[in-house]
Amino acid sequence: MSPFKSSNRDSTETLRALAFDLHPSPAMVLRGDGHLIAANEAAESVFGRTMGAVARRRLVDALPSDSLLPVIVARAGREGVTVRERSVEIALPDSPLIEAEACAAPLPDGMVLLTLTLKPAVTGLERQAGTLRSVAGMGRTLAHEIKNPLAGIRGAAQLLGSGTGGGMEDAALAQLIVDETDRIRRLIDRVEAFADEKEPERKAVNIHRVLDRVGALMQAGVGEDIVFREAFDPSLPHAWGDEDQLIQIFLNLVKNAAEAAKSRGDGRGDVSISTSFRQGFRTAPLEIKVQDNGPGVPPDLRDRLFDPFVTTKSHGAGLGLTLVAKLVAAQGGLIDFESEPGRTTFRVLLPMVPSDISSSHAP
Repeated sequence: MSPFKSSNRDSTETLRALAFDLHPSPAMVLRGDGHLIAANEAAESVFGRTMGAVARRRLVDALPSDSLLPVIVARAGREGVTVRERSVEIALPDSPLIEAEACAAPLPDGMVLLTLTLKPAVTGLERQAGTLRSVAGMGRTLAHEIKNPLAGIRGAAQLLGSGTGGGMEDAALAQLIVDETDRIRRLIDRVEAFADEKEPERKAVNIHRVLDRVGALMQAGVGEDIVFREAFDPSLPHAWGDEDQLIQIFLNLVKNAAEAAKSRGDGRGDVSISTSFRQGFRTAPLEIKVQDNGPGVPPDLRDRLFDPFVTTKSHGAGLGLTLVAKLVAAQGGLIDFESEPGRTTFRVLLPMVPSDISSSHAP
């Protein structure tokens, strides 16, 4: 029976239940003791399978001992007042750390409505953004990196100048000078990309067309020992960004994933690209994941992987992911990753076309 044919009271309660479930931010109903009664779709989407485990026990038992959430919920239930906390870190088992504004409001029968307004950031982004903004810090690091090849050039030049080497030795030293000079030039070329402050030309972009192009480029270049998989959401709305920069972002990420998968050395490399719509992320709800089955990021590099000159490659300059993070930020997006041996996943969140701009002209 349609809820609108029932009594006014039933209709009101049904509408309230629908509003709770369809609210774009995570919301949960708890008893005063912290037991989870209900969670809306946004909460289930953000916390995933963790919600099932939480439902079997008290939410407070799943949180770290120093979490503020139990205090907020208990006070709202005990005193019958709405309690807000502007910055709360939520770390549920098997879920990424989330920072949010929390609001606990009293409900009848001692229950509490807990709503979370997610902050537009993912793990490590504040530190990452600070690094990208620190031009002086990058300059100091760059100077340090340049001194290394310059030392080789200087030593080789001194030996050549002394006239102590023979013909073959002189040729080898001369080649060393050329090689090290070229390395400096390549390094400077890459760093120059960070000096480009030109605003991206953002427009409605079909992100699947971007990913198709990236996939075609990669498949033509890596051979047959890497399997590429796609899992695209066909209902995904258009992204709002610079198409050329988006191609650069995902070409870099997929290239890194392919190299990591290939490094297994057993011919069973696997790279997957997927898209989905993330509820609860209002500013950047379009999620693109790039996953590989390579060896994973070493634990000692995970906290600074987006920093300049940090790399897992023996011949890498360590600027690719730093530039990717800069370009993602220029799109108004977010980037993060999770890694363990045998699986590394990079996640990019992008904004969709603003509601006041039609995407009908997008390709």
